[in-house]
Amino acid sequence: MAAHDHSLGPVLPPVKIEHADVVLVQRHSNTTVTDKIAGVVLWSPTPKQWFVIIAIAFMVLQLLPFSLGNLVVQGIGLWGINSPVGWGFDIINFVWWIGIGHAGTLISAVLLLFRQEWRMAIARFAEAMTIFAVMCAGLYPVFHTGRPWLAYWLLPYPNTMALWPQPRSPLVWDVFAVSTYATVSILFWYVGLIPDLATMRDRAKGFGKYIYGFLALGWRGSAKHWHRYETASLLLAGLSTPLVLSVHSIVSFDFATGLIPGWHTTVFPPYFVAGAVFAGFAMVLTLAIPVRKWYGLEDFITDRHLENMAKVMFATGMIVCYGYFLEVFMAWYSGNEYEWAMLMNRVKGPYAAMYWALWICNGLSIQILWFKWARRSTTVLFIVSQFVSVGMWLERFVIIPMSIHRDFIPASWGMYYPTVFDWGTFIGSMGFFTFLMFLFIRGLPMISMFEIRTLVKRPAEANH
Repeated sequence: MAAHDHSLGPVLPPVKIEHADVVLVQRHSNTTVTDKIAGVVLWSPTPKQWFVIIAIAFMVLQLLPFSLGNLVVQGIGLWGINSPVGWGFDIINFVWWIGIGHAGTLISAVLLLFRQEWRMAIARFAEAMTIFAVMCAGLYPVFHTGRPWLAYWLLPYPNTMALWPQPRSPLVWDVFAVSTYATVSILFWYVGLIPDLATMRDRAKGFGKYIYGFLALGWRGSAKHWHRYETASLLLAGLSTPLVLSVHSIVSFDFATGLIPGWHTTVFPPYFVAGAVFAGFAMVLTLAIPVRKWYGLEDFITDRHLENMAKVMFATGMIVCYGYFLEVFMAWYSGNEYEWAMLMNRVKGPYAAMYWALWICNGLSIQILWFKWARRSTTVLFIVSQFVSVGMWLERFVIIPMSIHRDFIPASWGMYYPTVFDWGTFIGSMGFFTFLMFLFIRGLPMISMFEIRTLVKRPAEANH
């Protein structure tokens, strides 16, 4: 095997345009695949953009301990919640972050079971995004209780007081759903990393060799190891697949099991699941498009990957729009005066601008994805993804504060205004997420090397 100059990366032959729909540009050998992906971590120069973004993310992250520290000392009165709006930014952002993580589970688990080859280049990246998004989501309900040091009371553990969580409460359901989701996601992500960690161990130098060696758990690539890996992957994929549907359905029950107009509807579980996948794919595109460019990974994350992700985002976006139309139709068709009043409050009330911005971001912006050229344009996809991320956050605002700020009795009506600590916690959590994502990109292989190697030297026609 010829030696490579790792400081410059692998030397590749010119690209041959074989087919527009390849999932791997066919100019790679097993060695160049490994060198290119492992080189991002081990020897390739780190792009300047990485340093800029992680520095900004670290500075923004400081808002999180500042905001939460003040919250613990002074209480949740620092937030903008009041009576009647008892749920504000905390639950809005909890639902938003949980939704963002859904794309990783769908890509890694569901598409694995369906044997979709295009998932291979983006699965690990999306799985990492899932874990970090769930970490951000978990912050909000813990601090929302006002007693984060007593969060363990939400778990059913034997105690002398004979106190148990209320199993009829959807908030307790959230604890079990989200904790299960986080556990299975971490296991799935780590099991998938093991073969590549062994590759990194064999190529790393210095102290890094021992770190990767410890994390690789003695992987040697034997037939027994691969058999156990395949078995574990399929089992975890089987466990993860129901979670794609169940986790956000249970989160939707926080609202659907209530009697508040705008919440008490059976459409919420599928509506929330579609919205979660919609927001999740928008975030995958937001992160993957610039990273693909900065690290020169266009051979691995091809136009076909972008188009397939755009198709999923578009399909789930149209389901979400159907949910919006259904809300309007049922408010009229039900003849319920409170449902109609809730709808009119959204359409022309004090928060009407946010309702119409939601329609523009989630309904209007995605219509350009009917066109193939748009689904393959990184500029268009990046811009649409930003609209979708903002729109899905606005959707949570419309569902939560806008549905409860005007109660059944006009005397109890009120307005919700987030405070600087609400914004500090939210923006700080975005810094936390971005910081973790870019640490992951720098320290671990963001693309699965051993899976990409299975695509090497295969005819482009086999990629269908």
